[in-house]
Formats: sequence, structure tokens, C-alpha cells
Amino acid sequence: MPKSNYELANIGNIKVEVHRGDIKNIHLSVLPPNGRVRLSVPAKTTEQAIRLAIINKLGWIKKQQADFVKQPRQSVREMVNGECHYLWGQKCRLSIKETSGKHAVNVRGDKKLELLVGETTTTDNKLKLLNSFYRDEMQQAISKIRPDWESKLGVKSDALGIKKMKTKWGSCNIQAKRIWLNLELAKKPIECMEFILVHELVHLLERHHNERFRFIMDKYMPNWRERRNLLNSLPLAYEDWSY
Repeated sequence: MPKSNYELANIGNIKVEVHRGDIKNIHLSVLPPNGRVRLSVPAKTTEQAIRLAIINKLGWIKKQQADFVKQPRQSVREMVNGECHYLWGQKCRLSIKETSGKHAVNVRGDKKLELLVGETTTTDNKLKLLNSFYRDEMQQAISKIRPDWESKLGVKSDALGIKKMKTKWGSCNIQAKRIWLNLELAKKPIECMEFILVHELVHLLERHHNERFRFIMDKYMPNWRERRNLLNSLPLAYEDWSY
């Protein structure tokens, strides 16, 4: 498996993550949600070539970062009646109902999320209940699409988990064949979650975001760029992401 060396650089007042690896060409990315700059380069690329690659794209980088700053974000969650939440890309209103029985979340049509909670349930516990609901929704969706994608790609992940992440939509430990998906994906259209799942599965075939990686993505999910752009245009969680 090819190795990648990672270093930080400050070029033209832009912080850049430079990844050296077994690739042929330089590839520049500005990543959501806050415009982190990543430059993937061949292992023997000179410092001068790295600086030129960034300086020549400074205008484009700053525009991309400005677009991320303008991207809409959700307000702090208060977990009260009428508050706006999302489920699979649909905007839903929260409805709080008191119960003396088991706490639960119900979907009412495609416009309402109903929380059944006790009278003294705290905001934090309401949020934990909603996040548990989101996790269940994602697990059900993943169980339907994961086997087909692993079969198409000819790979097998040994473990796939869901957790809240502030730095990325997904991650893949290639050695352990373990994939994590961000819980926030339950709020996005399901095709966005599918894109991230496939993205991470493809890393089991190719570690780097290089030409081979993009070739595999193009072959098996030709519209992956449209899915990525859709995901990056949607409202972000209220947390202060530091992607």
C-alpha cells in the first residue's frame, strides 16, 4: 500500500496541508465546511513547485473559502416546538409531546418530527434522543445499500460505524477496513450519504485522492461530483466545524 507523508505549510497567508505520496500529478482541493486547503503532490516535488501550485491558484482558493463562509448554517438547537430540523434533506418542524411512557421519535408525514418525552426532559436529553433516531435511520439506510456497493466495487469493509464528527463527512482506516460516517448525513439527501459511503469504500482500493481514485469514482458513480456539490451547498450543523 503506498505511503503518504503529511506536512503543514503557510503560503501566501494560506494554511496548506501538503500530502506527499505515490502519485503522478499535483492535485489541489479546498474542502468543506471551512475551506481547508489540501495539496496532494508526488513524493519528490520541490518546495518551489509546491509554492507555485498554491500561488497560481490563490484567487480560486480564496473564492472557494469565501463561498464556504457564506454557506447557510443551522442555529443553535433549543429543541422546542416549531424548531426547524432536517431528515434526509427534508425540512421538518419539531413537535414536542409529553408522555409518561417510553421516549420516542416519530415521523409525521414528511413535514414533522414528533418527540415523545417526559415533562422534565432536558434539552440535552431531547437532543440525544433525536440523535439516536438519526443513527437508527442511517443504520437502516446503510444496511440496504452497503452490500450492493461492496459487491460492485469488489471490496469488503470489516466494520462501519456512525458518529458525530466535526472534521469530515466520513473516514476510512484502510488497514482495519473500518469506515466511519458522520451522523450529520442523516439530515442530508440520501444520495449524499451514499456518495460518502462509496467514497470511503473506494479508499479500500486506492488510498489517495489521485487519478486512479477519481477514475474508480467516475466508473461506478458517474454523478459523484454533483452529489458532492449538493452536500457542500446544504446548511451545516450549528457546531463550529474546523474541517
